Amino acid sequence: MSTNMLNLTLKVWRQDGPNSAGRFETYQTTTIADDASFLEMLDYVNEDLVAGDVEPITFDHDCREGICGTCGVMINGQAHGPQRGTATCQLHMRQFRSGDTIVIEPWRAAAFPIIRDLMVNRAALDRVVESGGYITVSTGAAPDANITPVPRDAAEAAMDAAACIGCGACVAACPNSAGQLFTSAKLAHLNLLPQGQAERWSRSEAMVETMEQYFGSCTNHGECQEACPKEISIDFIAMMNRDYLKAKFTNRRRGGQRKSG
Repeated sequence: MSTNMLNLTLKVWRQDGPNSAGRFETYQTTTIADDASFLEMLDYVNEDLVAGDVEPITFDHDCREGICGTCGVMINGQAHGPQRGTATCQLHMRQFRSGDTIVIEPWRAAAFPIIRDLMVNRAALDRVVESGGYITVSTGAAPDANITPVPRDAAEAAMDAAACIGCGACVAACPNSAGQLFTSAKLAHLNLLPQGQAERWSRSEAMVETMEQYFGSCTNHGECQEACPKEISIDFIAMMNRDYLKAKFTNRRRGGQRKSG
């Protein structure tokens, strides 16, 4: 496959800090190969900016393998860009044509305040996980891996949910900035397994109510699953809603509600 060089116009959101006014700045580039990744393209632009004594563009990134969930920007109004099931770091410039104008913005959600330029604070996602996204394991010798039987359907569904990388694209894509897809995935991959049953109801109540402190309400637009780089299904939201209702009844019957964090 031959490599083509792209002549692009980039409109990039620049913001000096969370309390500063933001603005779009326009950059021209003619040195981007179509086999470069989107983040590599930003690296090249930053090299030119630094050479011209201009502050480079700040953006989130880490593994660049679609695993860690650190990356994520709005590209022409789409979370992670035009390629379905792809994180920003996996998106390649062959998805664009020479002469294109690309608008690059940070996640737009009240729960994700801007730190600088394209970098946002996604700590609200961490607060949800901290409130119940774990299991309690007693100390002692590790049990044999096969000692606890797991039904195949439950194992496969749990693995589908566990594919969530916590990037926040679902929140950014949702008109309500809802966090239901993220929360339901983090709930399901524990609630479906035998090891997660002991705390299933306390976990469900705590995580949902923590989510509601930061994010909007789900009205079933479905944009979340379309933007998700791991293509996680909104079926998990229905499962979360069911478990939350059961949790409210079960926890009350047990003599008290667990306070959400």
